[in-house]
Amino acid sequence: MSTQIHGTAIIDGSARLGTGVKVGPYAIIEEDCVIGNHCEVRAHAIICRGTVMGDRNQIGYGTVLGAEPQDYGYKGGASRVEIGSGNRIREYVTIHRASKEGSATVVGNENFIMGGVHLGHDVRVGNRSVLANNTLLSGYVQVGDRVFLGGATIVHQFTRIGDFAITRGGTRLGKDVPPYFMAVATNQVSGINRIGLRRAGFSHETRRTIQAAYDLIYRSNLNVSQALEELRHKFHLPEIARLVDFVAASKRGICRERGAGGGDGDEE
Repeated sequence: MSTQIHGTAIIDGSARLGTGVKVGPYAIIEEDCVIGNHCEVRAHAIICRGTVMGDRNQIGYGTVLGAEPQDYGYKGGASRVEIGSGNRIREYVTIHRASKEGSATVVGNENFIMGGVHLGHDVRVGNRSVLANNTLLSGYVQVGDRVFLGGATIVHQFTRIGDFAITRGGTRLGKDVPPYFMAVATNQVSGINRIGLRRAGFSHETRRTIQAAYDLIYRSNLNVSQALEELRHKFHLPEIARLVDFVAASKRGICRERGAGGGDGDEE
């Protein structure tokens, strides 16, 4: 397929477009952008300066990629957005470039980012994750691989969401969500992502072991540090090592179990 550029599109002369690219009506591609092969930039989308993307990305109507960050500390330096290949980024998504010169907001490969999603400056999204409509990620949020964020999930800055985690729609997060777990309400988890793990090909035995790890962290008489030490000695699966490493590295702390300590989790 040859490159197709609508007559009303505006493309800076320094932008580099691959083969088979489609650019719709009134789309704008600013200076120093790189658009990979077979990408589609739909009508009224704006690709701001320095944005780089791989192949086979679909950029939805009215989407804005690479606008300056909403950060008082931003001094106008040359930062960017980097997007991998095979992503579907739907209508009116906003992805802001990083705050510091030479740094990047990064989206990996084969993600589905639905309408109205916002990725703030310095966010990092892994591969094959789904961010449902109107999900909002603040600056420096990290989302792992094969994550599912339900509609209108709101995530505070510097929060991390581990691989294969899931959030229920409307979840509010200021604490880390460990890999494989399901987040709900405000800073709570309510079990493991059973359906997602099964669909991803995790064996029955591995899923049972992840459940046992969840129970050890949340339902034993051990504190988190003690639970991690027990997990290191009791289980020797790579999935458990990933879970332990994630929790051990948490700076904001991890979500507590729903109902633990009273209340419904709506308070911070």
